[in-house]
Amino acid sequence: MFLQTLFIFSLLIATTQASVLDFCVADPALPVGPAGYPCKKAAAVTVDDFVYYLGAAGNTSNIIKAAVTPAFSPTFPGVNGLDISIGRLDVAVGGVIPFHTHPGGSEILVVIQGTLCAGFISSFDNKVYFKTLNKGDVMVFPQGLLHFQFNSGKIPSIAFVSFSSANPGLQITDFAFFKNDLPTEIVATTTFLDVAQIKKLKGVLGGTN
Repeated sequence: MFLQTLFIFSLLIATTQASVLDFCVADPALPVGPAGYPCKKAAAVTVDDFVYYLGAAGNTSNIIKAAVTPAFSPTFPGVNGLDISIGRLDVAVGGVIPFHTHPGGSEILVVIQGTLCAGFISSFDNKVYFKTLNKGDVMVFPQGLLHFQFNSGKIPSIAFVSFSSANPGLQITDFAFFKNDLPTEIVATTTFLDVAQIKKLKGVLGGTN
């Protein structure tokens, strides 16, 4: 009887807490921490905090011929604390989303127009998993693993990506190596690339040294 009463009491507490903490709409004006943004005051929350528009195409007039439109907690406050987010990919013919990682979350991609070749590399044996995806195809990319997408078709591609985090983070490998002031000699030593190629890539991507 005691255990049954304790269980019911615990359930009531959990239910009460869940109802009190239905959501924590982000207040981007305040500093973000490891658990996300602080909550906006309840009186300031509106329905618009839970709605985001991803119907507009991103600008693909850039070096990678692609655009990512993220709906993460800094711009989509309603996902804060919910461990979910979404984004839109627009990839022109010949465009590419270079090798990158999301340290904070796994990703699911669904193609809604065109064709994308997509894949990732496992961390324990560097095995590559890749496939050409067409409209309606879905692919998952485990958290933290290097992955890529590129348009392998003849028309612009559109895809939506969702994440198991309100702000999964992003590190593009090419930018990490070549869009900074890390000395060329160190890049050469750690990557086995020749100095001329490194300087060329730094020149293209905006790096120095």
